[in-house]
Amino acid sequence: MDTITEALKSFYNTISSGLGNWGLQLIGAIAALIIGLWVIRILMNAISKIFEKRSIDETLQPFLLTALGFILKLLLIISIAGIVGFPMASFAALLAGVGLAIGAAFNGSLGHIASGVMLLIFRPFKVGDLIKTNDAFGFVKEISVFVTVIETFQNETEIIPNSAVTANKITNLTKIGNLRIDMPFGIRYGADIAKAKQIVSDVLSSDKNVLSKEGFLPRVAVNNLGANGVELLAMPYANCENYWDVYWDTRQKIVEALGAANYEAPLPQRVVTMIK
Repeated sequence: MDTITEALKSFYNTISSGLGNWGLQLIGAIAALIIGLWVIRILMNAISKIFEKRSIDETLQPFLLTALGFILKLLLIISIAGIVGFPMASFAALLAGVGLAIGAAFNGSLGHIASGVMLLIFRPFKVGDLIKTNDAFGFVKEISVFVTVIETFQNETEIIPNSAVTANKITNLTKIGNLRIDMPFGIRYGADIAKAKQIVSDVLSSDKNVLSKEGFLPRVAVNNLGANGVELLAMPYANCENYWDVYWDTRQKIVEALGAANYEAPLPQRVVTMIK
């Protein structure tokens, strides 16, 4: 009986000692995780402010912050594994296995990352540019690891996977710095073309949103001889931020000016020949 009692005591002491040590390690690991994530958050906020003060490219900031945050969290996990007493060789093998599994599961996401890197290297556009891609038309607000964020003129936020952006046509309307906005309009056959061109030229030259510097002077020209009238084309240049002001408002001014000068819109015409 004494032998059995001694054996049970020895077993209990062994279990208690093991659980006590493991419990302390677990508590230490949890505390390290909480403190580490708090420190990382503070560091990331400080780095973000440094980027803003140093005028780091807005296109690079989200990408760099995301990558740096991932690296810091990975180092934290490795450190916590050391606190728990997990063998580093086994932990490295586990990380490799998990990495392969994640890579297989998120094959498409890895493609988005690769596309994001391509966008940052080749720079077809940057944050703030006005672009057209994937049926989205607006200003680039962010280029992150996985997606590109575009804010449209309707205040809609388009979130497009990076791989979809690089796989499709990209039209950058900001690259040169200004845009030509073609505005077709028509007058009837027999109307004074020179006078109509002068009226429209006066509208363009007096519009504050239309550029008037050398190389970007507005022009009015005959564009086509249509079935019902003469089609003219106004070609003003504007800065990107004034695109819609010129597109809508200047077009209205042209219509009003031609109307005030008694120019009527071309109407369908038919020539009827009487055969006796």
